[in-house]
Amino acid sequence: MLVGHTKPYKYHGNGLGMEEVSEKEKRVRGITKLYYSQPKIQRALLSFSAHREVVPRYFEGFGKRPDSLQYSSDIMGLVGKGATSFHCSEELWHDPLQLSLDLSSEQIGALRKGWDLLIDIDSPFLDYSHIAASLLIERLEQEGIKNYGIKFSGSKGFHIIVGWDAFPKRFEGVETSLLFPDAARAICQYLESRIRTEFNRRISTEQDIMNLQIRTNKKRGELVEGICPRCGATMEKNVLLIMECKLCKNETRQRKSVLAKKRILRCMLDNAPLEIVREEDILECVQCGVSNVTFVSNENEKLSKEGRERQDSFVDAQESIKQKESGGFDLVLVAPRHLFRMPYSLHEKTALASIVLGKEQLAGFSPKDADPMNVVVQNYAPIHIPHEAERLLVTALSWKREREAKEEGVSRSYKEVKREKLNISGVPESAYPPAIQKLMKGLHDGKKRGLFILLTFLRSINVPVEEVAKKVKEWNKKNQPPLREGYVQSQLDWQFRQKKVIFPPNYSNDSFYKDLGLLEKKPESKNPVVDVLKAMRKR
Repeated sequence: MLVGHTKPYKYHGNGLGMEEVSEKEKRVRGITKLYYSQPKIQRALLSFSAHREVVPRYFEGFGKRPDSLQYSSDIMGLVGKGATSFHCSEELWHDPLQLSLDLSSEQIGALRKGWDLLIDIDSPFLDYSHIAASLLIERLEQEGIKNYGIKFSGSKGFHIIVGWDAFPKRFEGVETSLLFPDAARAICQYLESRIRTEFNRRISTEQDIMNLQIRTNKKRGELVEGICPRCGATMEKNVLLIMECKLCKNETRQRKSVLAKKRILRCMLDNAPLEIVREEDILECVQCGVSNVTFVSNENEKLSKEGRERQDSFVDAQESIKQKESGGFDLVLVAPRHLFRMPYSLHEKTALASIVLGKEQLAGFSPKDADPMNVVVQNYAPIHIPHEAERLLVTALSWKREREAKEEGVSRSYKEVKREKLNISGVPESAYPPAIQKLMKGLHDGKKRGLFILLTFLRSINVPVEEVAKKVKEWNKKNQPPLREGYVQSQLDWQFRQKKVIFPPNYSNDSFYKDLGLLEKKPESKNPVVDVLKAMRKR
């Protein structure tokens, strides 16, 4: 802190200059030195830092990278420069100080010694995160994993860790250390798919939805969606028409969309016209086609092949709170060189400690338990039985491959956007849909999601690899501020390694287009690639 000023100022330890200190920051800094001066806290941080990249965070941002902790004195040295929290990698390195943005993915892989499975349960509400964490550890135990670490994130979530020693060091002839981040992402997605239905059930009572409306000041329609209990995909809401025959009173069910064909619907028993007696909302899965209604209700009605398939595809589904409103596993954390808050680090926004919890402590946890002045240190790195997580790794990767195989056979854009029909090239930017053109002007927020949209869109329309890289880097220069070059390059490398084309998200995915402000009006198509196909046909 500088003296001789009428207002308190600080000097940034990472060289960013001087800035007036807020009241909130003064409160946090008031306990920072006292908290980190405790030997038990220093030992906990230093012990967990072994083989990890460790970076201090100041109120204004992160410190230099790469960095690591060697001695307890390093901690107080950084705190003296203004560090308020410490973050580390989930990856383990032979020498973290050799890391650089200039390294290729192959060079990064050679430096990587291993990786922990770090599951970030991220929800806007602590009570939702608590339910997800409880379900997750139940699932881990069902998968044969009895040793795991649990810690409070310091704000509204929890971090659950399964250590590197639990995994086999080779898998299918490949060093497991080289399977990061794909294997870790597959495990997180698999685990979330296994607990999502029960999680939705627990948080989606009518009272829960009403409470969420009060919490968020949003309408019910903005908060709920249907999740397919078979494949986990989002279900679309449609309207079911219940029609009755004037003569025999036989009841028939049809989607409302059949009326668009402007034909008279007749009873299959006596050919008499059908009258609509009522309408019902239904949910249908866009991925596997199942529905939460039985389309045919009369035993005497002769079923067509399609009718029999619909009868067989009945699922017990109901609306639940949308995933983006309830949170889930934050897969952004599962990325090369991504950092997470270390156990027993402070959190700048809450002034709470990221404390370690036992399974029995999780059940009754309250944020007041994370008071930095009353911390009881526990070990976050579990001692594993060798190969304890091998079954989980095998199951998750098999699940992902099976899922990808099914998706390969399903048109992502409803028969119009199959790989064999994407024989288009040389698409001018003037044929890009409005949402993509707006995206290419740069973003202030949501740049990582914007990068995913842009990359998948360009690859889907067969833009050459060199041109994709050029366009993406030009786009990033327009962002305020730009994404780190190393992150952009890692995403380019990942996309180019994929054997199959990954299509951009559909317009209906609010987490992308709507949240990023890319839609001026409701699109006529379901996907940007469909818009391009239509534009090219007109040409």
